[in-house]
This record gives sequence, C-alpha cells and structure tokens, in this order.
Amino acid sequence: MKFYIASGFQNKHAVQHVSQSLKTNGWIHTYDWTKNERASSYDMLREIGELERDAVLAADLLIVLLPGGKGTLIEMGLALAQRKKIYLVAPDERAWDFDQTSTFYHLPEVEGFTGSVEDFIFYMLGDLK
Repeated sequence: MKFYIASGFQNKHAVQHVSQSLKTNGWIHTYDWTKNERASSYDMLREIGELERDAVLAADLLIVLLPGGKGTLIEMGLALAQRKKIYLVAPDERAWDFDQTSTFYHLPEVEGFTGSVEDFIFYMLGDLK
C-alpha cells in the first residue's frame, strides 16, 4: 500500500511517527516532505511542489493530519480529483463542526477520524491489513 501524508510543519513529528509505523508494516511512503528544510527560493518551491504533487498522484491513499499547512488542502484536492481514498485525521470534533467544516470533508472518498495519532495508526493497521 502506497501512501502520502499531508499536514503542516507543526505536525512534523506526528507525520514522521505515522510514516514510520506504516513503513514498519510494509507500506510505502511515496515522499517524506518532513526531511525538507523550509524553501528559500522560488526554484526550491517549484522542486518541492513537483515532488509533492507526484507523490500524491503515486499514492494509493492520502492521509491528512489536521491542522494542515498551506499546501495541505491542495494535496487533498489533487487526491480528490484522482478519486483516491483520503483519511482525514482530526485531534478533536472541531473539524466536523458545521461552521468550521468543509464540503470536501464529507465526500464519499473521505473518511473522517477523530482521535490521537496513536489511535489512528492502530485503526489503519487493523483496517487495511
């Protein structure tokens, strides 16, 4: 199973933890953006953007760890356009509050998960074996 994780830099350690846990169980991470430093030029932005775009397209599924960064919802949009399975992971119920949620969070391809990263890893490994 090939996966990509979209999130923000503030979730870097959570992304690394989810990635390592899935890879330990034989999954393939299409691109680990957490190894990047912040881009310092337009050329770097383009290069990273191409790598991230290609990784989303190569993945079987997308994991979105909220809260996300500037590119998180763009990566989710790429996955939605390809009709890929998306797991949207929220630490609490606020992502589902009517005043804060997005129409795209409720599409058939998107499965919402509320809880800790640890609980999500347990769910994923049990759900997709």
